[in-house]
Amino acid sequence: MSPPAPPPLVLSPEVAAARADGRPLVALESTIITHGMPWPRNLETARSVEAAVREAGAVPATMAVMEGAIHVGLAPDRLEALARARDVMKLSRADLAVCLALGRTGATTVAATMICAYLAGISVFATGGIGGVHRGAGQSFDISADLQELARTPVTVVAAGAKAILDIPATLEVLETLGVPVIAVGQDGFPAFWSRDSGLRAPLRMDRPDEIAAAARMRARLGLRGGQLVANPVPAEAEISAADLAPLIARAQAEAEAAGITGKAVTPWLLERLFVLTGGRSLEANVALVLNNARLAAAIARAMAAPG
Repeated sequence: MSPPAPPPLVLSPEVAAARADGRPLVALESTIITHGMPWPRNLETARSVEAAVREAGAVPATMAVMEGAIHVGLAPDRLEALARARDVMKLSRADLAVCLALGRTGATTVAATMICAYLAGISVFATGGIGGVHRGAGQSFDISADLQELARTPVTVVAAGAKAILDIPATLEVLETLGVPVIAVGQDGFPAFWSRDSGLRAPLRMDRPDEIAAAARMRARLGLRGGQLVANPVPAEAEISAADLAPLIARAQAEAEAAGITGKAVTPWLLERLFVLTGGRSLEANVALVLNNARLAAAIARAMAAPG
């Protein structure tokens, strides 16, 4: 029986040069471009996030599926084409292979980006917030594949905690059960996306990129599966307090249920509704936290690439 063919990876010229030179790389997701923000803010934000990674001393690798291949890094024309695209699949572990096989265009969620990063040999990934246990999951069983992916794929994920629309206590419980290290940066509290503190204590705290990099290396030495979640709070000047958000999230959740919104459509629908209900503040906070996470991820990637 012949060995399987290698995964269909296409490296951008920038990423290929960085890998040849041994420079640190940071993976970036693409659903924030296709499903998280309107045009042209999506393209502006994608460019800004890539620039933030470069300014912090690493090379960005935005992931997407195009023309039957996983693209690791997008040249400027491809990034704009993705930002303008319609009918883009939202990819997780379950449908990544189908999108590739059919030659469709797909944007990667946290779970799919982790898979693509691992295939490309990239160990650090910056995103906005992870998915998790949705409110009412006791009846709907709606739990993001991001949690299982964190438990199985060895990538360090830098996020502003879990999205505030989720059941955050249940999300933390599932992460603990799955053995995923959850590391808050610069504070003891676990952040909740637009809010710096969810009111829950983070299981672990580390304040320096080299410490986080050392923890990832030690997991590899111990043969422990999975990655680690680095919870980096949104900058204080961009925060929307949990108290301000709570009634708006409850209203948006009720409207989603009344409209019959389910599955993968829930998160983008709620984010769009909260954009309206917060008068645009949620989008501004989202941009600020993604940029903040990109800078920290670049610092961690640099620490991982350093000798020792």
